Amino acid sequence: MDATPSSLADLSARETAARVAGNTLTAEAVVAAFAERIAAREPQVQAFAHFDRDRALAEALANAGGPLAGVTFGVKDVIDTVDMPTGYGSPVYDGYRPAWDAPIVALTRQLGGVVLGKTVSTEFAMSSPGKTRNPHNPAHTPGGSSSGSCAAVAAGMAQVAFGTQTAGSVVRPASFCGVVGYKPSFGTLNRAGVKPLSESLDHVGVITRDVRDAAFVTAALAERPALAEGAIAGPLRVGLFRTSRWDSAEPATRAALERTAAAIEAAGGTVRELPVPDSFERLYAWFDAVMGWETPHMLAYERRVLGARISPITLGFIETLAKATREQYDAALAALKHRDVLVEELLGGCDVLLTPAAPGEAPAGLGATGDPVFNKPWTLLHAPALSVPAGFGPNGLPVGVQVVGRIGEDAHTLAAAAFIEDALKATA
Repeated sequence: MDATPSSLADLSARETAARVAGNTLTAEAVVAAFAERIAAREPQVQAFAHFDRDRALAEALANAGGPLAGVTFGVKDVIDTVDMPTGYGSPVYDGYRPAWDAPIVALTRQLGGVVLGKTVSTEFAMSSPGKTRNPHNPAHTPGGSSSGSCAAVAAGMAQVAFGTQTAGSVVRPASFCGVVGYKPSFGTLNRAGVKPLSESLDHVGVITRDVRDAAFVTAALAERPALAEGAIAGPLRVGLFRTSRWDSAEPATRAALERTAAAIEAAGGTVRELPVPDSFERLYAWFDAVMGWETPHMLAYERRVLGARISPITLGFIETLAKATREQYDAALAALKHRDVLVEELLGGCDVLLTPAAPGEAPAGLGATGDPVFNKPWTLLHAPALSVPAGFGPNGLPVGVQVVGRIGEDAHTLAAAAFIEDALKATA
């Protein structure tokens, strides 16, 4: 045991699993270190909806090993857990106990991961904020809806946390908190047992400290080892894609993209600015039609029976979405039948796209979670997307960039994102 408890919480998920497998470290020692970190940071950050130190230590003590042995996880509070409450971010479900673990949680435990607790979500993973603060400045939002997951990882209180994304709920808060937020290709991670919002848009993603941990964890959970083994053959070709909503990009985000492009070229990659086709704007209309039709139907019970008890923000959002018509929804799905073709056209022969992850730094205040304007198209298209930390803005808060790849080519996208992450670190 060559690591002290104060340093164990700083190990990567990869190194933790390797040390536990090599019997130079125990899962219990790792969890004890994280419990100490949580005790120090949680009063300010408030990332956890539920944390029980004794329960987490008991789970670690019973750990039977596996590829994720000893790796610590936070689970977003819209994902079912049998031994902890799942409130879906809403007071109307406060104390609710599911009868089972969602498959993604059961698999995590089966593979040796240790679930520390439940992380705060906005209500029903929508737009009504929870209690969590940005770890870099508690007067600023951590983003949403995966607010607690991103804040917990950013504050060093977990190595990995599960998030969900229907619009921008993994990538945007990861950018605000200065961590990696990975939204895999649609369906890569099992989403059963997750409070649904949109059957066509809901993704389960992971938040980690670096890209390689995201690849490592997802490879194990998806039983796709290649995700952690991707490599770049030849110079990386990156397309700088500003989107049709570039006017929403603040100076901090514009500077982060320029900084990242320069770092890629300094590391031997190539960056080419791609034109934004006039047709790109229609993706926003299709997104609104799909989420607008599906979400009010998914939340039909809450809307009909619990409407007076859920927050006005949530109820107002549902009612706004409900303006979408069946005709608009059917037309959007018809247009999206060949998503791979749409993504390929946007890539313009490049390996990945470099595009904004969020409008800028995390906004001040805790009453809103920020705008998913730069995330909606890629969620709609089911493409893999990651937020990679790219420095800090003028207010001293993190700013990320978004890396987008081809549908199903997550191994290559992750390898490209790791290259970009290394390039940024080399020029920091």
